[in-house]
Amino acid sequence: MSISKKIRVLVVDDSLVFREVISKGLQSDGRIQIVATASDPFIARDKIIEFEPDVMVLDVELPRMNGIEFLKRLMPQYPIPVVVISSANKNIFEALNAGAIDFVMKPEMNNINGLEAMLNELIIKVKIASIAKVENLKNNCNSKIIDSNIDSTYNNKVILIGSSTGGTQAVYEILKKFPSNMPPILIAQHMPAKFTKLYAERLNNSSLMEVREAKDGDKLYPGLVLVAPGDYHMRLKSRGNEFYVQCFKGEKVNGHCPSVDVLFDSGAKLLNKNAIGVILTGMGYDGAKGLLNMRKNGARTIGQDEQSCVVYGMPKVAFEIGAVEKKVSLDNIPRTIGLILKTQI
Repeated sequence: MSISKKIRVLVVDDSLVFREVISKGLQSDGRIQIVATASDPFIARDKIIEFEPDVMVLDVELPRMNGIEFLKRLMPQYPIPVVVISSANKNIFEALNAGAIDFVMKPEMNNINGLEAMLNELIIKVKIASIAKVENLKNNCNSKIIDSNIDSTYNNKVILIGSSTGGTQAVYEILKKFPSNMPPILIAQHMPAKFTKLYAERLNNSSLMEVREAKDGDKLYPGLVLVAPGDYHMRLKSRGNEFYVQCFKGEKVNGHCPSVDVLFDSGAKLLNKNAIGVILTGMGYDGAKGLLNMRKNGARTIGQDEQSCVVYGMPKVAFEIGAVEKKVSLDNIPRTIGLILKTQI
């Protein structure tokens, strides 16, 4: 997209006040233009056809048809980048599964600070959505579980995964192909507080491995997946022959908490050749330097390829600085990890 071209946005919310607040807030950024608003999905459908917006900002709670059902019906015919606004935590992952690029939480109208923070976050996510590949959100990966014959001598390995925009679905696609006896996996997904626990529960319900939100001091063992809690950094620590995670409050790193670089740097320091680092879809450069440190210390490193990324940002930067050993499609990442564990590649 040309820098001079404005991002054309459709705002869909049943509240006139919120439509005006969101529209005014978004247009305060010179790169964004509100081309239309709508109070329900039926009006929104007509506006999409008439104005052909680049991005839609969509409330989940709508009259006549909720936002999730609207997404399910809309995306097959009119695939458009969507940023969802919701006050209901449980609906967020349904919306992402239905095709939304990302989400922001709707604050109370009388919460001025919360409202300003939401609008600032929404501006950033609308810009990211405008360059996202919506077609790569489809659940089109095969679901065949990789060979479970993982040699027990590789139980000392740890797999570290970092992701951002589009990563919730990408991680889901990877984990569902893993057998229950995989080495422990640590995940840093850019996600706010309260949602990482729900996300881990969703992953646990679809995986043969045990998946949960990490707690400070959690020990690692085969078959365990730990997701960094929102608003906390997570890093690997060791005590004797045991590995565990430290979850701690801290300043944002590369604009994020949890930060992928914090996780990857700890893996580079402690694991050396016993680590596998994977960097997935996402905007920005978080994780690139950490992955490079991992590779320099003997780890095997994988970057998701451009063709399968929703946003080819983080893996691109990592590849350009030499951090990525193997550039792999999302569909083939589980198999590549399996082959590495068997030392076949």
